[in-house]
Amino acid sequence: MTDLKQLTSKQDLLDQRYMRMALVWAENSYCERRKVGALLVKDKMIISDGYNGTPSGFENICEDENNKTKPYVLHAEANAITKVARSNNSSQGATLYVTASPCIECAKLIIQAGIIRVVYGEPYHLEDGLNLLKRAGIDVAFCDKNYINGNK
Repeated sequence: MTDLKQLTSKQDLLDQRYMRMALVWAENSYCERRKVGALLVKDKMIISDGYNGTPSGFENICEDENNKTKPYVLHAEANAITKVARSNNSSQGATLYVTASPCIECAKLIIQAGIIRVVYGEPYHLEDGLNLLKRAGIDVAFCDKNYINGNK
């Protein structure tokens, strides 16, 4: 990624700002292994947010005794999409900012939700989610969360 002074695109600056906000939102997660945050943005307004964690009403413990993620933990993207589904907003035409690239299951939800752009901040070890998004014609962009955090 280029130096901040060299950024010429207003969209690049917005992407970095929303990614910083998604990183802050990830801090709400009770998961120990990985904290992920997501924001859904439409017409320069945040219409939904999410972070990885257990479903409503469950204990806020994401890992089992072997430090494996419990199978019912929701990903940040799924939380943001289901949250907007309960609201009066529509995700049709929205951009999703997520601190880690989507898995294949979340990619399917993103496609079905009508999201047209995904900006992610850290690659996932599998690229099948990103590949599916690209195949569906969704604009996918990388915004290095380490760069935004000042760690690079």
